Amino acid sequence: MQNWQVIIVAILKHVAGKSADYGAALDYLKYEHDEVLKKPLLDANGNWVLRRDILLEGINCEPELFDVECEMLNAQYHKNQNYDEIKTHHYLISFDPADKDECGLTGEQAQAIGMEYVKANFPGHQALVCTHMDGHNGSGNIHVHIVINSLRKLDVPQQPFMERPIDCKAGYKHHLTKDYLKHLQQSLMNICLRENLNQVDLLSPSVNKITQQEYYAKQRGQINLDKLNAELVAAGFTPMKTKFQTEKDKLRDAITAAAKKAKSFEEFCRLLQTESNILVKDHRGRFSYLLSDKEKYISARTLGTSFDREHLLTLFESNAITAAKEKQQWSVADPIAVLYIKSNLRLVVNLQDCVKAQQSHAYAQKVKISNLQQMANTIVYVQQHGYDSYEDLKKAHDELSVKMSDARNTAKSTDADLKRLNEKIHYLGQYLSTKVTYKEFLQAGNKKMYRSAHQDEIARYEEAVQFLKRNSTDGTIPTMKDLRAEKEKLLSARTAQYESYTYFKDYYHELQTACRNVDMILETEHTQQHTRTQPKRSHEPSL
Repeated sequence: MQNWQVIIVAILKHVAGKSADYGAALDYLKYEHDEVLKKPLLDANGNWVLRRDILLEGINCEPELFDVECEMLNAQYHKNQNYDEIKTHHYLISFDPADKDECGLTGEQAQAIGMEYVKANFPGHQALVCTHMDGHNGSGNIHVHIVINSLRKLDVPQQPFMERPIDCKAGYKHHLTKDYLKHLQQSLMNICLRENLNQVDLLSPSVNKITQQEYYAKQRGQINLDKLNAELVAAGFTPMKTKFQTEKDKLRDAITAAAKKAKSFEEFCRLLQTESNILVKDHRGRFSYLLSDKEKYISARTLGTSFDREHLLTLFESNAITAAKEKQQWSVADPIAVLYIKSNLRLVVNLQDCVKAQQSHAYAQKVKISNLQQMANTIVYVQQHGYDSYEDLKKAHDELSVKMSDARNTAKSTDADLKRLNEKIHYLGQYLSTKVTYKEFLQAGNKKMYRSAHQDEIARYEEAVQFLKRNSTDGTIPTMKDLRAEKEKLLSARTAQYESYTYFKDYYHELQTACRNVDMILETEHTQQHTRTQPKRSHEPSL
């Protein structure tokens, strides 16, 4: 059994393994493997395929006897005997592909760096150091695998990065902490700087953080999707989706889309809730996100710095400044000026032309200036919301009508769930308040007399039990703690749902007004054009 704990930091990776099969690590280093399925590749005869261009050395052990010697040490100290203990630590140093051509990096140099790195940072441990020169997925980058037994074999001098006195003693285990990891990153950066190799800042968080676990989950998902799509194509169907996305991929896309439009944290929360059904929590200066079908929040830290609080609040501020400038440009203080501002949206241009054509006619008929002001407001609204055609505006109106209806139905459904839950809570309270009486009734010597004396309480108890069992999925009586937790969850959901419904309703009324005003402007112009094209009637008598 293995339990993977993954830390990805640019070109330094760490995997903690709980597998008791030390030989599997050696086999992975020596033989070709499917990187997604983690299974050895076979040749035409069914034999494992040796990797080409590898360098393999051992520290404090013979490399080919790594598994045997590790097991002997574990037995000596009675450590790593349980299935849930971390038995190996696998570190990967992956160099920039350009290092090979631009900096002259060779496999031998990389192997020497790996050996130096292990001796400096993992002293006293049994270790395998293996350099692969083929690169992951054919990338061609040289990389060094380091696999150490979690149990230390030898006593070593105390080093500054060792946090505990036992971190230098034989028979104690490798203890990776945040500070230790930072030391490992800094150590690698120093070596790359000394060797004039391309280097990134390993201590800075990743903008778009993809863990190794997520990476391989995406690879497996894509393989399965490709197989399914091949079956659909063979059956004469066109696949709806060709690119597999993990839940975090979908979450990143939703956050990015909402963040582009949001001008404040409140608007960002509303957009994520209404468009993607994702909740946002701002707790202790950190953002975290909850998908609709999950119960556990996903922290921004696991997604990357592009999705954290500091970055997004800066983006919202920038969006607000940009929107304010655009709004100032499209000011309706002078409605006439709005008609002459250049726009790339066809619908705005059409509306401007229509209002210009009506302008002189409106003044000639002494139409109130408020009508012209309302027309200008409509043009500004269409411009600010980017509707390029009347069809776009109408489509947005119709889609919003559906969303508003769905949001209302969802909120009403939650109301019904709450009503049923409150009924359960009522009957559970009735059950608990009469439980003692019913227990005494069961223990009474003369049950008939006891029932007669406590008839009302016993009847209420039996009514409550019957209701609770009838409305339970497994026929058992729930606890008050569970019901109150469920109620709290439903109340939270209902609040969010009614906020969504209110948002959709207000937005729908906005679009409804915009559509009505656009219809009025276009229809008025159409009517005037129709009137101008009609032949004038003669008032002379016909012959």
